[in-house]
Amino acid sequence: MATPQTSRQSSYSSISGKIRCVIQVDSVQRWMEDLRHMTEVECMCVLQSKPLGVDEDAPGELIVSVGEQVTRDNLQALLKRALVVSTELGKMFQRLEKRRWQRVHSTALRVSAHVRSLIQEYSTARSAPADMQKYEKSLLEKCMELNVITERCLHTEDEYFLKSMKEAIHEILTDVSDSFSHMIDMALANEIQILIHQIEDSDNVFAISTAISNLLSLTQDGPQLCSIIAKEGAVVALLKICRQDCFSSLYAHALRTLASICCVEDGISQLEEVDGILCLAEILTDGECAEATRAEAAAVMAQITSPHHSSTKHLASFLESMQDIVTALISLCASASCGEVFLLASAALANITFFDSMACEILLQLNAVPILLQACRDRQRVDTPYSKDQVVTILANLSVLEQCSVDVLEEKGVEQLLVLLNEKPSSSSPSEGAACERVQQKAAVTLARLSRDPLVAQTAIQLRAVPRLIELCRSPAERNNSDSVLVACLAALRRLASECPDSIGLSDHQQLIKPRLVDSFLLCSNMEESFV
Repeated sequence: MATPQTSRQSSYSSISGKIRCVIQVDSVQRWMEDLRHMTEVECMCVLQSKPLGVDEDAPGELIVSVGEQVTRDNLQALLKRALVVSTELGKMFQRLEKRRWQRVHSTALRVSAHVRSLIQEYSTARSAPADMQKYEKSLLEKCMELNVITERCLHTEDEYFLKSMKEAIHEILTDVSDSFSHMIDMALANEIQILIHQIEDSDNVFAISTAISNLLSLTQDGPQLCSIIAKEGAVVALLKICRQDCFSSLYAHALRTLASICCVEDGISQLEEVDGILCLAEILTDGECAEATRAEAAAVMAQITSPHHSSTKHLASFLESMQDIVTALISLCASASCGEVFLLASAALANITFFDSMACEILLQLNAVPILLQACRDRQRVDTPYSKDQVVTILANLSVLEQCSVDVLEEKGVEQLLVLLNEKPSSSSPSEGAACERVQQKAAVTLARLSRDPLVAQTAIQLRAVPRLIELCRSPAERNNSDSVLVACLAALRRLASECPDSIGLSDHQQLIKPRLVDSFLLCSNMEESFV
């Protein structure tokens, strides 16, 4: 908070005192949190006055858990303090642009205090690598320089001098930001290495599970941290766990963490280098593996085959196991015991059908259309718009093949497509609304593609697909104002009209069929709700 210049010193003393109090409170809170993990009231009541026997051949679990607690606390403290410093640096850039020199200086002092506290706390808890110590020293010197130069701006009103100082401060501040970011990355890498060593070197299931949990927690903090985790060798360590029968109880946990790491290209590259796709294929095709484990392997598959990834280097080894992987995934969809398992398996299949037509041919041979359509009618497996999105994505990609229309007709799939065209969100969640839009769009696309077959077109018309498509075109609210749904519905209408012109009324034909597609689109996209 800004204060008048006359009270700058007293204000700074107050701020410094508050910072010291916050640090003390944080330390006490962390100590109390540690106690909850070290003792449990019920256990203490039962075990009071009883000796604890020690198995000389067994590793010391209490020692391991305390060590892991320290690692977790170091990571949490590091991330919290880094967030505080980053926030203060951002404020300082903003205040510098506005030339609010009093606030620039007070923010510089806070940054210095937080950086010094972070370095002291981390050095007390952990021996920092030599390279990191050099960065720490350089960073503290730059913070001191920043304090001095910002203070000089408080004692002058010379505009020329202040302008030159602004440029100098901006340059130093940029250096501080870059150095701080690099130092934090080095500290995180150091902590991550400790976790990975716990995974690789320990034979204690509890210790490994805790280390994996800490890694998984870190992956939730963004792609940059996932890249650091991947570069430090976490993918190799996790796959090593998945290749050892003695750690079968950890497979699902390790695979879930692996899926999170593979949201970045570095993770996928590491997976490819150690034949990770082959390992995943073996897990998926192993009937003795628990369903939860196979579902997590499917999640990794969905992640690495995501269309959002620009790199396709891993696809070569993937194609080698294509038949086995697709077979295992559609089997998992058929036998899924819950919606989450079906969602993961179908998401992997949906992604796979995008980048290779061979996958679509394999799926048709495996009777995928009946399996998917039956699943759509089973609320235990397909219970959300997200699952329906995956199903209709697969159907849309399969519909480019002629055989698909035969399977759809036999399984009464046209009726199901019309049900999907009526998909609406059950809540105000933006993500659920977006999922419903994708379901409507892809259902219309699938219907348009399948209607190349006159039998499909006639069936759709008999089931009153045309009125629903017209409603979606003319009523923005029905399609959640989605332009992509509008385009897909116009295309489906035109396909049905070409097969059966009499199915569409004169007015609708004049506005939705006869004009160019872009003109019909503009007409419908500009419609007001009251028009309908």
